[in-house]
Amino acid sequence: MEKMHKSLSGRVVSHKMSKTVVVAVESIGSHKKYRKTIRRISNLKAHDESGACRAGDIVKIVECRPLSKTKHHRVIEVVSRSGLAEVQANDSNLQ
Repeated sequence: MEKMHKSLSGRVVSHKMSKTVVVAVESIGSHKKYRKTIRRISNLKAHDESGACRAGDIVKIVECRPLSKTKHHRVIEVVSRSGLAEVQANDSNLQ
């Protein structure tokens, strides 16, 4: 029987490590006492085997066994690419 793992989606904040990306995952909840809506952002490290993710991309990650001290997620797919990388590539071609 296959275990169901928790999947999350978020924005890639950093891709400077080899085979690791930092993903900002946003969660929305309410304050227990004041009932105000609170937005929390968690930075999770995820394993990116192919190195396809870049900063600004929206990715889907899933929980897995601990891969290192702080890395407990894997990148499943890149949902959408950021336009930032395309603009920088076009600017470098013009010069």
